[in-house]
Amino acid sequence: MTTPFSPDRPLKIGTRGSPLALAQAHETRARLMTALSLPEEAFEVVVISTSGDRILDRPLKEVGGKGLFTREIEEQLLAGDIDIAVHSTKDMPTEQPEGLILDTFLPREDVRDAFVTLDGRAMSDLAEGSVVGTSSLRRRAQLAYRRPDLQVVEFRGNLQTRMKKLRDGVAEATFLAMAGLRRLNLDDVPRTAIDTLDMLPAVAQGAIGIERRIDDDAMAETLSLIHDTDTGARLAAERSFLLTLDGSCETPIAGLAELDGAKLRMRGEVLRPDGSDVLEEAGDAPREDGAALGRELGAKLLERAPSGFFDWRV
Repeated sequence: MTTPFSPDRPLKIGTRGSPLALAQAHETRARLMTALSLPEEAFEVVVISTSGDRILDRPLKEVGGKGLFTREIEEQLLAGDIDIAVHSTKDMPTEQPEGLILDTFLPREDVRDAFVTLDGRAMSDLAEGSVVGTSSLRRRAQLAYRRPDLQVVEFRGNLQTRMKKLRDGVAEATFLAMAGLRRLNLDDVPRTAIDTLDMLPAVAQGAIGIERRIDDDAMAETLSLIHDTDTGARLAAERSFLLTLDGSCETPIAGLAELDGAKLRMRGEVLRPDGSDVLEEAGDAPREDGAALGRELGAKLLERAPSGFFDWRV
Protein backbone atom coordinates (compact mmCIF):
# COMPACT_ATOMS: atom_id res chain seq x y z
CA MET A 1 0.00 0.00 0.00
CA THR A 2 1.09 3.59 -0.54
CA THR A 3 1.72 5.76 2.49
CA PRO A 4 2.09 9.53 2.95
CA PHE A 5 4.73 9.01 5.62
CA SER A 6 8.45 9.47 5.02
CA PRO A 7 11.50 10.92 6.78
CA ASP A 8 10.26 14.34 5.59
CA ARG A 9 6.76 13.74 6.96
CA PRO A 10 7.12 11.14 9.75
CA LEU A 11 4.21 9.27 11.29
CA LYS A 12 3.96 10.66 14.83
CA ILE A 13 3.45 8.10 17.59
CA GLY A 14 2.24 9.56 20.89
CA THR A 15 3.18 7.87 24.15
CA ARG A 16 3.90 8.39 27.81
CA GLY A 17 7.55 8.69 28.74
CA SER A 18 8.07 5.76 31.10
CA PRO A 19 10.53 3.05 30.03
CA LEU A 20 7.65 0.60 29.50
CA ALA A 21 5.57 3.09 27.51
CA LEU A 22 8.57 3.83 25.29
CA ALA A 23 9.23 0.12 24.79
CA GLN A 24 5.64 -0.30 23.65
CA ALA A 25 5.89 2.67 21.29
CA HIS A 26 9.12 1.29 19.87
CA GLU A 27 7.51 -2.13 19.33
CA THR A 28 4.67 -0.41 17.46
CA ARG A 29 7.19 1.51 15.35
CA ALA A 30 9.14 -1.65 14.54
CA ARG A 31 6.01 -3.48 13.40
CA LEU A 32 4.95 -0.54 11.24
CA MET A 33 8.44 -0.27 9.74
CA THR A 34 8.22 -3.91 8.68
CA ALA A 35 4.62 -3.72 7.46
CA LEU A 36 5.20 -0.55 5.43
CA SER A 37 8.81 -1.20 4.40
CA LEU A 38 9.84 2.19 5.78
CA PRO A 39 13.00 3.25 7.64
CA GLU A 40 12.99 4.29 11.29
CA GLU A 41 13.31 7.93 10.20
CA ALA A 42 9.78 7.76 8.78
CA PHE A 43 8.44 7.61 12.36
CA GLU A 44 8.68 10.00 15.28
CA VAL A 45 8.00 8.92 18.86
CA VAL A 46 6.43 11.89 20.66
CA VAL A 47 6.64 11.75 24.47
CA ILE A 48 3.67 13.36 26.23
CA SER A 49 3.55 13.92 29.98
CA THR A 50 0.21 12.94 31.55
CA SER A 51 -1.40 13.88 34.83
CA GLY A 52 -1.05 10.28 36.01
CA ASP A 53 2.72 10.50 35.53
CA ARG A 54 2.98 13.74 37.47
CA ILE A 55 0.67 12.98 40.42
CA LEU A 56 2.39 10.24 42.40
CA ASP A 57 1.49 11.05 45.98
CA ARG A 58 -2.20 10.09 45.89
CA PRO A 59 -4.23 7.03 44.86
CA LEU A 60 -5.64 7.25 41.32
CA LYS A 61 -9.24 7.09 42.54
CA GLU A 62 -8.72 10.34 44.42
CA VAL A 63 -7.51 12.32 41.41
CA GLY A 64 -9.49 11.12 38.42
CA GLY A 65 -8.92 7.46 37.64
CA LYS A 66 -7.66 5.80 34.46
CA GLY A 67 -8.15 8.85 32.27
CA LEU A 68 -5.21 10.51 34.00
CA PHE A 69 -2.86 8.39 31.87
CA THR A 70 -4.54 9.19 28.56
CA ARG A 71 -6.15 12.65 28.60
CA GLU A 72 -3.22 14.77 27.42
CA ILE A 73 -2.26 12.19 24.78
CA GLU A 74 -5.81 12.06 23.44
CA GLU A 75 -6.01 15.84 23.33
CA GLN A 76 -2.96 15.93 21.06
CA LEU A 77 -4.39 13.12 18.93
CA LEU A 78 -7.65 15.02 18.44
CA ALA A 79 -5.72 18.19 17.64
CA GLY A 80 -3.71 16.41 14.95
CA ASP A 81 -0.39 16.92 16.73
CA ILE A 82 0.18 13.14 16.65
CA ASP A 83 -1.13 10.50 14.25
CA ILE A 84 -1.67 7.58 16.65
CA ALA A 85 -1.40 6.96 20.38
CA VAL A 86 0.08 3.83 21.95
CA HIS A 87 -1.31 2.68 25.30
CA SER A 88 -1.26 -0.15 27.80
CA THR A 89 -4.83 -1.27 27.14
CA LYS A 90 -5.45 -2.14 30.78
CA ASP A 91 -5.04 1.57 31.57
CA MET A 92 -7.66 2.61 29.03
CA PRO A 93 -11.23 3.59 29.90
CA THR A 94 -13.79 1.36 28.18
CA GLU A 95 -15.09 4.27 26.12
CA GLN A 96 -12.97 6.72 24.13
CA PRO A 97 -13.56 10.48 23.73
CA GLU A 98 -15.77 11.48 20.82
CA GLY A 99 -13.75 11.32 17.61
CA LEU A 100 -11.31 8.62 18.75
CA ILE A 101 -11.31 4.84 18.52
CA LEU A 102 -9.16 2.08 20.03
CA ASP A 103 -9.37 -0.81 17.56
CA THR A 104 -5.81 -2.01 16.94
CA PHE A 105 -4.02 -4.41 19.28
CA LEU A 106 -0.59 -5.98 19.03
CA PRO A 107 0.02 -9.65 19.93
CA ARG A 108 -0.60 -10.05 23.63
CA GLU A 109 2.24 -10.69 26.05
CA ASP A 110 2.20 -12.79 29.25
CA VAL A 111 -1.02 -11.84 31.06
CA ARG A 112 0.05 -12.94 34.55
CA ASP A 113 0.84 -10.81 37.55
CA ALA A 114 4.34 -11.04 39.01
CA PHE A 115 4.90 -11.10 42.76
CA VAL A 116 8.17 -9.23 43.31
CA THR A 117 10.47 -9.33 46.34
CA LEU A 118 14.15 -8.55 46.64
CA ASP A 119 14.92 -12.19 47.42
CA GLY A 120 12.44 -13.92 45.11
CA ARG A 121 10.02 -15.15 47.78
CA ALA A 122 6.52 -16.17 46.70
CA MET A 123 3.37 -14.72 48.23
CA SER A 124 2.87 -17.88 50.29
CA ASP A 125 6.34 -17.46 51.84
CA LEU A 126 5.70 -14.01 53.37
CA ALA A 127 5.42 -13.97 57.14
CA GLU A 128 2.18 -12.85 58.77
CA GLY A 129 2.03 -9.05 58.98
CA SER A 130 4.45 -8.49 56.09
CA VAL A 131 3.92 -5.29 54.09
CA VAL A 132 3.02 -5.39 50.38
CA GLY A 133 2.92 -2.27 48.23
CA THR A 134 0.47 -1.79 45.36
CA SER A 135 -1.54 1.02 43.77
CA SER A 136 -4.01 -1.41 42.19
CA LEU A 137 -7.36 -1.79 43.92
CA ARG A 138 -7.80 -5.14 42.17
CA ARG A 139 -4.51 -6.52 43.44
CA ARG A 140 -5.18 -5.09 46.90
CA ALA A 141 -8.56 -6.81 47.07
CA GLN A 142 -7.25 -10.11 45.68
CA LEU A 143 -4.38 -10.07 48.16
CA ALA A 144 -6.73 -9.35 51.05
CA TYR A 145 -8.94 -12.25 49.95
CA ARG A 146 -6.02 -14.70 49.76
CA ARG A 147 -3.75 -13.35 52.52
CA PRO A 148 -5.83 -11.23 54.92
CA ASP A 149 -2.93 -11.37 57.40
CA LEU A 150 -0.73 -9.12 55.24
CA GLN A 151 -0.58 -5.32 55.36
CA VAL A 152 -0.94 -3.22 52.19
CA VAL A 153 0.49 0.24 51.52
CA GLU A 154 0.02 2.55 48.51
CA PHE A 155 2.73 2.10 45.86
CA ARG A 156 2.79 4.43 42.83
CA GLY A 157 5.45 4.97 40.20
CA ASN A 158 7.20 3.03 37.46
CA LEU A 159 9.12 -0.19 37.94
CA GLN A 160 12.36 1.55 38.87
CA THR A 161 10.58 3.63 41.53
CA ARG A 162 8.86 0.61 43.01
CA MET A 163 12.08 -1.40 43.19
CA LYS A 164 13.76 1.49 45.00
CA LYS A 165 10.90 1.52 47.51
CA LEU A 166 11.50 -2.18 48.16
CA ARG A 167 15.22 -1.52 48.72
CA ASP A 168 14.33 1.37 51.05
CA GLY A 169 12.15 -0.93 53.13
CA VAL A 170 8.82 0.77 52.40
CA ALA A 171 7.44 -2.71 51.71
CA GLU A 172 8.73 -6.26 51.45
CA ALA A 173 6.93 -7.10 48.21
CA THR A 174 4.96 -5.61 45.35
CA PHE A 175 3.15 -6.65 42.20
CA LEU A 176 4.15 -5.93 38.62
CA ALA A 177 2.87 -7.24 35.31
CA MET A 178 4.87 -10.06 33.75
CA ALA A 179 4.28 -8.37 30.38
CA GLY A 180 6.13 -5.25 31.45
CA LEU A 181 9.07 -7.19 32.83
CA ARG A 182 9.34 -9.18 29.62
CA ARG A 183 9.02 -6.15 27.33
CA LEU A 184 11.80 -4.42 29.26
CA ASN A 185 13.94 -7.60 29.29
CA LEU A 186 14.24 -7.39 33.06
CA ASP A 187 15.15 -11.00 33.67
CA ASP A 188 17.15 -10.03 36.75
CA VAL A 189 14.12 -8.75 38.71
CA PRO A 190 13.30 -11.43 41.33
CA ARG A 191 9.68 -12.46 40.83
CA THR A 192 7.21 -15.30 40.97
CA ALA A 193 4.64 -15.46 38.18
CA ILE A 194 1.16 -15.97 39.63
CA ASP A 195 -0.94 -18.53 37.80
CA THR A 196 -4.17 -17.07 36.43
CA LEU A 197 -6.06 -19.86 38.21
CA ASP A 198 -4.81 -18.38 41.48
CA MET A 199 -5.17 -14.70 40.61
CA LEU A 200 -7.03 -13.36 37.58
CA PRO A 201 -5.27 -10.43 35.90
CA ALA A 202 -6.67 -7.03 35.07
CA VAL A 203 -8.85 -6.80 31.99
CA ALA A 204 -6.61 -6.40 28.90
CA GLN A 205 -3.40 -6.90 30.88
CA GLY A 206 -0.42 -7.51 28.59
CA ALA A 207 -2.03 -5.95 25.52
CA ILE A 208 -0.74 -2.89 23.63
CA GLY A 209 -3.59 -0.83 22.16
CA ILE A 210 -3.29 1.77 19.41
CA GLU A 211 -5.75 4.66 19.30
CA ARG A 212 -6.52 6.75 16.21
CA ARG A 213 -8.93 9.38 14.97
CA ILE A 214 -12.17 7.66 13.99
CA ASP A 215 -12.42 9.48 10.66
CA ASP A 216 -8.82 8.71 9.61
CA ASP A 217 -9.52 5.98 7.06
CA ALA A 218 -5.95 5.93 5.77
CA MET A 219 -4.62 5.29 9.26
CA ALA A 220 -7.23 2.57 9.80
CA GLU A 221 -5.92 0.81 6.70
CA THR A 222 -2.33 1.24 7.86
CA LEU A 223 -2.98 -0.12 11.35
CA SER A 224 -4.90 -3.10 9.99
CA LEU A 225 -1.52 -4.39 8.80
CA ILE A 226 -0.30 -4.87 12.37
CA HIS A 227 -3.57 -5.66 14.18
CA ASP A 228 -3.60 -9.06 15.92
CA THR A 229 -7.05 -10.57 15.47
CA ASP A 230 -6.65 -13.10 18.30
CA THR A 231 -5.88 -10.36 20.80
CA GLY A 232 -8.74 -8.30 19.40
CA ALA A 233 -11.20 -11.15 19.91
CA ARG A 234 -10.08 -11.68 23.50
CA LEU A 235 -10.21 -7.99 24.36
CA ALA A 236 -13.66 -7.59 22.82
CA ALA A 237 -14.91 -9.97 25.51
CA GLU A 238 -12.88 -8.54 28.38
CA ARG A 239 -13.59 -4.88 27.68
CA SER A 240 -17.33 -5.45 27.19
CA PHE A 241 -17.32 -7.32 30.52
CA LEU A 242 -15.67 -4.32 32.16
CA LEU A 243 -18.05 -1.87 30.48
CA THR A 244 -21.10 -3.86 31.62
CA LEU A 245 -19.86 -3.66 35.21
CA ASP A 246 -19.09 0.05 34.73
CA GLY A 247 -15.53 -0.72 35.75
CA SER A 248 -13.10 1.94 36.88
CA CYS A 249 -10.00 2.16 39.02
CA GLU A 250 -12.39 2.24 42.01
CA THR A 251 -13.79 -1.19 41.15
CA PRO A 252 -11.81 -4.39 41.83
CA ILE A 253 -12.58 -6.30 38.62
CA ALA A 254 -10.52 -9.03 36.97
CA GLY A 255 -11.13 -10.89 33.75
CA LEU A 256 -9.40 -13.09 31.21
CA ALA A 257 -10.58 -14.42 27.86
CA GLU A 258 -8.63 -17.22 26.18
CA LEU A 259 -8.96 -18.81 22.77
CA ASP A 260 -9.45 -22.54 22.26
CA GLY A 261 -9.60 -22.94 18.52
CA ALA A 262 -12.78 -21.23 17.31
CA LYS A 263 -14.13 -20.96 20.85
CA LEU A 264 -13.55 -18.17 23.35
CA ARG A 265 -13.55 -19.00 27.05
CA MET A 266 -13.75 -16.28 29.67
CA ARG A 267 -13.52 -16.03 33.44
CA GLY A 268 -14.35 -12.90 35.37
CA GLU A 269 -14.62 -11.79 38.96
CA VAL A 270 -15.55 -8.76 41.01
CA LEU A 271 -14.50 -8.22 44.62
CA ARG A 272 -15.17 -5.99 47.56
CA PRO A 273 -12.13 -3.75 48.09
CA ASP A 274 -11.43 -5.27 51.50
CA GLY A 275 -11.35 -8.78 50.01
CA SER A 276 -14.26 -9.94 52.17
CA ASP A 277 -16.33 -11.15 49.23
CA VAL A 278 -15.73 -12.25 45.65
CA LEU A 279 -18.18 -13.15 42.89
CA GLU A 280 -17.04 -15.22 39.91
CA GLU A 281 -18.52 -16.19 36.54
CA ALA A 282 -17.25 -18.15 33.55
CA GLY A 283 -18.55 -19.03 30.12
CA ASP A 284 -17.70 -19.65 26.50
CA ALA A 285 -18.88 -18.60 23.05
CA PRO A 286 -17.76 -18.58 19.42
CA ARG A 287 -14.78 -16.23 19.07
CA GLU A 288 -16.79 -13.76 16.98
CA ASP A 289 -19.29 -13.40 19.85
CA GLY A 290 -16.75 -12.25 22.44
CA ALA A 291 -18.40 -8.90 23.13
CA ALA A 292 -21.73 -10.63 23.78
CA LEU A 293 -20.04 -13.14 26.10
CA GLY A 294 -18.43 -10.34 28.12
CA ARG A 295 -21.77 -8.56 28.47
CA GLU A 296 -23.45 -11.80 29.52
CA LEU A 297 -20.94 -12.57 32.25
CA GLY A 298 -21.02 -8.98 33.50
CA ALA A 299 -24.82 -9.02 33.62
CA LYS A 300 -24.79 -12.28 35.60
CA LEU A 301 -22.47 -10.76 38.20
CA LEU A 302 -24.66 -7.66 38.47
CA GLU A 303 -27.69 -9.89 38.99
CA ARG A 304 -25.94 -12.00 41.63
CA ALA A 305 -24.45 -9.10 43.57
CA PRO A 306 -26.19 -8.48 46.90
CA SER A 307 -27.72 -5.10 47.61
CA GLY A 308 -25.04 -2.46 48.13
CA PHE A 309 -22.24 -4.60 46.66
CA PHE A 310 -21.28 -1.88 44.18
CA ASP A 311 -21.68 0.99 46.67
CA TRP A 312 -18.18 0.42 47.97
CA ARG A 313 -16.11 2.83 49.93
CA VAL A 314 -12.57 1.98 50.97
